[in-house]
Amino acid sequence: MTIASSHRDFTPPTPEMEQRIGDSIAQLTTEEKIALIGGDPRRNATIACEKIGLPALKMADGPLGVHWQGEPSTAYPAPAGAAASWNRDLVEKLGSSLGRDARARGIRFFLAPGINICRSPECGRNFEYFGEDPYLAGQMAAAYIRGVQSQGVSATVKHYALNFQEYNRHGVSSDVDERTLREIYLPAFEAAVKQGGTGAVMSAYNLVNGIHCSEHKELLTDILKNEWGFDGIVMSDWVSTYDGVASANAGLDLEMPRAAFMNRETLIPALDDGRVDTATIDDKVRRLLRVFFAFGWPPDESHDGSIPLDDPSSAQTALEVCRESIVMIRNNGQALPLDTGSLKRLAVVGPFAHPATWAGGGSSYTKPFHAVSVLESIKALVGNSLEIVHHPGHHPSSEWDLFGRSSFITESGDPGLAAEYFNNATLDGEPCAVRTDPNVNFDWGGGSVPAEGITEKLWSARWRGRVTARDDGKHFFHVYGADGGYRLWVNDRLAINVWETGLSGTQRGEIDLHRGETAGIVLEWRATRPAACLRLAWNSEAANSRETESALAAARGAEAVVVCVGFNNSTECEGFDRPFSLDAESESLILQCAKACSKTIVVLTCGGAVDMARWIDEVGAVLVAWYPGQEGGTAIAETIFGMNCPSGKLPYSIERQEHDRSSYNCYHDDDRDKRVAIADGIFCGYRHYDHTGIEPLVPFGFGLGYTPFELKNFSLSASSIHKGDGVSLAVDVVNTGACEGAEVVQVYVGDRESSLPRPPKELKGFAKVRCAPGQTRRAMIELESGAFSFYDPAKKAWVIEPGEFEILVGTSSRDIVFKAPMVVGK
Repeated sequence: MTIASSHRDFTPPTPEMEQRIGDSIAQLTTEEKIALIGGDPRRNATIACEKIGLPALKMADGPLGVHWQGEPSTAYPAPAGAAASWNRDLVEKLGSSLGRDARARGIRFFLAPGINICRSPECGRNFEYFGEDPYLAGQMAAAYIRGVQSQGVSATVKHYALNFQEYNRHGVSSDVDERTLREIYLPAFEAAVKQGGTGAVMSAYNLVNGIHCSEHKELLTDILKNEWGFDGIVMSDWVSTYDGVASANAGLDLEMPRAAFMNRETLIPALDDGRVDTATIDDKVRRLLRVFFAFGWPPDESHDGSIPLDDPSSAQTALEVCRESIVMIRNNGQALPLDTGSLKRLAVVGPFAHPATWAGGGSSYTKPFHAVSVLESIKALVGNSLEIVHHPGHHPSSEWDLFGRSSFITESGDPGLAAEYFNNATLDGEPCAVRTDPNVNFDWGGGSVPAEGITEKLWSARWRGRVTARDDGKHFFHVYGADGGYRLWVNDRLAINVWETGLSGTQRGEIDLHRGETAGIVLEWRATRPAACLRLAWNSEAANSRETESALAAARGAEAVVVCVGFNNSTECEGFDRPFSLDAESESLILQCAKACSKTIVVLTCGGAVDMARWIDEVGAVLVAWYPGQEGGTAIAETIFGMNCPSGKLPYSIERQEHDRSSYNCYHDDDRDKRVAIADGIFCGYRHYDHTGIEPLVPFGFGLGYTPFELKNFSLSASSIHKGDGVSLAVDVVNTGACEGAEVVQVYVGDRESSLPRPPKELKGFAKVRCAPGQTRRAMIELESGAFSFYDPAKKAWVIEPGEFEILVGTSSRDIVFKAPMVVGK
């Protein structure tokens, strides 16, 4: 069945709507009400209630595309790239396209956008977020939400709040002072509610100040619902509810994917003895019905058949977003754009040149109907005008090809590993199962039983065996684990140990071996959550080097080299954090290509900052392509050959070295007490670099293009204002070059007379201006009164102190063109 394409936004409830909701609630029994506040995991939806005409409301993950039951959909650039466009209108168009894709599949709740603040490039989900600055993130989020909800689909803002790391995300507490919480980590969520009008908010896995977000009354009720006036529904992240009564009273409205805690077995006794009020349950049902009625959803599970699943208009939007998201951060000697007329041979090398790499990993991963690689797009663009050679080199996640193929032998000489399984998480006592496993390549999700005799949810295992070296030199052992602790011994030496930390993702250990030498291995595992996975592989440095050398052979003799490296859905992914630096083989490929060819162009696929200090000055140009979506190859090729003038600006700073960043000593749970104190406070991101005087490698807001711009004729509507007033400013943007392009005017505010320490400047406005060659356009930017405020924890309020401020206008946080004083009176 299909529905018509009419739709409407999530609107504030009217008295008539509230009366209709009240009438529906009055028809329900207590058991029926409770049934509605838990999800249906079989359908990834809410529970239907025929009595009141409420269908099951389907949900799909995002934010890079409509990730619905593994079905293909348009794959868009990652939000980190969308933020790099600094284009509100374009991001709203992106949201609208996503909303259309959702409607075509009958999706009611689109589980996006993610708007957590990036504190460290190591966070495995940075690519899902909008960068390091709360104002930029809030502006992008509001635009994205408006677009999604214009199509009659509810956005679901996540992950509320302070979920800025992926390691042990269920167990670590983000400990934060009130001012930092209010100034850095909540503003984007507030903008999503007040400016975007989001219909739903999703609570985070982590704890905040020792309390799980799903049972955090201050966050869910006091701030979100009462202070910000949020009328929609608060749902849990998947399996992020830990106490039914605490969550119900804190303000969680819907437990997903099922009612494991907020169910009749827990809540009816709590209602009977007064621990939970009936009004509390009624409010949860009311909020669900409010979203249902406000969007005008039909009383069935229909979809909009007028929209094609593989929508050409969605593909066009994906291409437009990618074109504006690419950030050029280096262009030595005008290495770019390449001129086909002056080239005879072009080398396109690296693991991400072909096939296409479009997304990071995890719940956001969207399988497209089709995707185009950089290599394919370059060939399509230049035709037969020049010779193109290609080699992928070493793939940074090659272990994934090896997990199911690595060979092992038991002590008795049989193929495989001798395995012992224990019905406890401590390897104690006699094993309940003993067998030979051909390899360790297990995913125990979906309720699968690891071995006969395992009845406990948390269990352990040990594998013993040997490997025989194929080369001389270093050999690498790779273990991928999720939701468990593991340790690996090679020749009785502890090579990998995350037994206590339980770090997810791939860990690598190494040992020197001679060809033909046998090494003994012991791998131990303990599950910390029921749905876990564990994989083991090994290879040699010599094998990796042979792959790199083949890529270099392709690059030699070329007049230009495009090196496509970075991360992918296996190495940058939900559930674990990733390293700051590229893999050693990719760095070696970059440096050796740069020695062979001065026009070496590096194309980075990534979701956050990458360590470039060792190679950025050696190469001709660097393009940050993010996770570019299905059309990324086209946009990258167009940029390389000058058909697209790059106009993206970084939504975060890139540090020269790890210890330069503000979160270096306050990101990981180093003392293993499951608490991380956000010691950098409000001085994070570019605020930290401005405050300390440390020079970033590449500053926040920076990006190069192919045409120069000048900012001229800056003016303010007033040099002094009353407290509570805003101010407008204007500046001419002049394209002084020979091609069309776009510049981003960035407006920062500095407080010169504050009673509390404040950053030297903070982003408070921006405008992206596109100009033809020689054209001048005037940018107009409004600063609201809130641009001059800070949060005073002593007063529990945002305050504006009269005194002198400074307005700074430029093209990045470090490239300031104009400064002007501003006096705020009483």
